[in-house]
Amino acid sequence: MRLPLALLLLLLLPTFAAAAPGDDVWLRVLLDGRKIGHMHMTRQVQGERVITTQALEVALDRVGTRIALATREVDTETRDGKPLAFESHTAMSGIESAVRGTLRPDGTVEIVSEVGGNRQTRSMPWPSGALLAEGLRLAERNTGLKPGTQFREIGFQPESLEAVAIDCTIGPRERVDLPDGVEHLIRVEESIELPGAPTRSVAWIDQNQTVRKMTMPLMGFELTLQACSQACAKAPNQSADILARAMAPAPAALTAAELHRGVILHVRATDGGAPLRFATTDEQQVTASGDGVELVIAPLGDGPAKTREPAPGPADAQPNDWLQSDAPEIRKLAEQGAGDARTPHERMQRLEEFVHGYIRSKDLSVGYASALEVARNPQGDCTEHAVLLAALGRALGIPTRVVDGLAYTERYAGTEHVFVPHAWVQAFVDGRWQSFDAALHGFDAGHIALAVGDGDPWRFFAGLDTLGRMRIDRVAPLVAPADEAATTP
Repeated sequence: MRLPLALLLLLLLPTFAAAAPGDDVWLRVLLDGRKIGHMHMTRQVQGERVITTQALEVALDRVGTRIALATREVDTETRDGKPLAFESHTAMSGIESAVRGTLRPDGTVEIVSEVGGNRQTRSMPWPSGALLAEGLRLAERNTGLKPGTQFREIGFQPESLEAVAIDCTIGPRERVDLPDGVEHLIRVEESIELPGAPTRSVAWIDQNQTVRKMTMPLMGFELTLQACSQACAKAPNQSADILARAMAPAPAALTAAELHRGVILHVRATDGGAPLRFATTDEQQVTASGDGVELVIAPLGDGPAKTREPAPGPADAQPNDWLQSDAPEIRKLAEQGAGDARTPHERMQRLEEFVHGYIRSKDLSVGYASALEVARNPQGDCTEHAVLLAALGRALGIPTRVVDGLAYTERYAGTEHVFVPHAWVQAFVDGRWQSFDAALHGFDAGHIALAVGDGDPWRFFAGLDTLGRMRIDRVAPLVAPADEAATTP
């Protein structure tokens, strides 16, 4: 699975990240003190328009494989902060996507998105009160920087096409060591209300509201941005392996019977921080237990499914930017893969096996590819298997969604009996959301679901904070009612 740390980095920047008037700001990006990239921010006034640009480049490692990401956002606004247009471009290991928006007088915004060479146009209402970079800067200026001041702002995120609430508290002026010297800056604590995953950060800004330093916890790491010279910001990066931290060792090996019938896991946070977040599904029950969480995981049909999720909505069976189920190539593959299977369950089983064989190269170096890109270039890891399988299901009218979580393996990257970040698919068949895993030859109880979504990588928020800070204390087999009866004297 391509962990979305790099993709989410731009979304998690504080409201003070907009460059101040006349500034040309460079920052280096650190992960637990290791330099992984840089960010460049500029603000230009062109007549009655203000154009703010934020460009980010980072490089991360996954078990020796380098993943490079570059993203560039441009906001166009009036001088009094009224949004006019935005655009965002992202490239990750050769996989590119783009979104552009133009605001209309009627309060809607026309969206043009391009993913995997597929172009889509649609419109949406502009979120009430949402601001872009210049509007946020002006709102902050009007609020003032008196210690103790609290305020809320609504920032629009072009990458996810969503408005995000940010609660800010102004703190005292503090002495801050930066690469180019000591500065006395104003501390600002922020809570960013990302969907399903509230995130806290601390920023230090100058009197012009330019961010000079920022820190935030992310997947068990400390992410830091520091203002410095261009040469400092663009200095060579250091190796930083994000996958090693995200893995969760099991206290004991899981048996074949447990994987087939079900397991009970007791999980707790390693840092005493925010509560761990897991998805409740028809295959996974989540219960608070003492100082942690109890997960009961059982494949449908092989254990007691005590929950029943809501039926799918129309969007669960429709194409989107990343699951292009209406593309001719996807439809052709869906019919080919399903063959003469008749029921939705049989079709998903056929497609699961088909996708496993269709993706010939199991490659960790691929960026986050869309289903159409995978159909045209069949290589990648679990995320490529998941988006293609989800799109093929939708092409046959079967509601599907992509699950992000962890999966058990006996050995990975030199570690034995460990849960590693993973992605798979759930399809609504036989009245339930049932899992199918094309990358691992099928679903079993060794899958921990963190979040479900529509395949869009920008929406990997819920459960993100759980990665890197969870510990599995106990593993026990799930005892089915039939087994209990058999063992009762």
